[in-house]
Amino acid sequence: MVVLTWMLTHNILYTYISPFLEPAGLAGNVDLVLLVFGLAALVSIWIVGLLVDHMLRLLVLISLLCFVLVAAVLWVGAESESIVYSAVALWGLTFGGAATLLQTALADASGEEGVDIVMPINTTVWNLAIAGGGIVGGALLEVVGVQAFPGVLLMLLLVALIIAWSAKSHGFPRK
Repeated sequence: MVVLTWMLTHNILYTYISPFLEPAGLAGNVDLVLLVFGLAALVSIWIVGLLVDHMLRLLVLISLLCFVLVAAVLWVGAESESIVYSAVALWGLTFGGAATLLQTALADASGEEGVDIVMPINTTVWNLAIAGGGIVGGALLEVVGVQAFPGVLLMLLLVALIIAWSAKSHGFPRK
């Protein structure tokens, strides 16, 4: 469920980034916005690679909490260029290492016997979240408009954060 909600949230925003950037006057700068996202994601991959074996739970919780912060900030500041760029950079930091974090948690939780079963399920859920991001984001855009995105993102991320926080003994154990 953490994979589904986290990646669904990411894909709603990522798929519909162009209309989301319009209120800040950045629709013509999608390339630059995504460059900021991508560079921040690369930094995240490096950080997670260094720390995942020792701080898995903490990194998951920090990533989700920071993505919650991104959604909240975008809810109140989506019309400000500087706020959008800052939020996109933080979003990239929360996303870059997500695959590593989630796959590591799944592998750890399933053990050697279950890893061959859980990884294809992870791939399926990840792909459902990609498709769902297009569907949910498109429906939101059509029915209520892009201004609804941050609130929906916030709700989905809070679900992911609560589940990850609650999974102290199995999914995201304290080490």
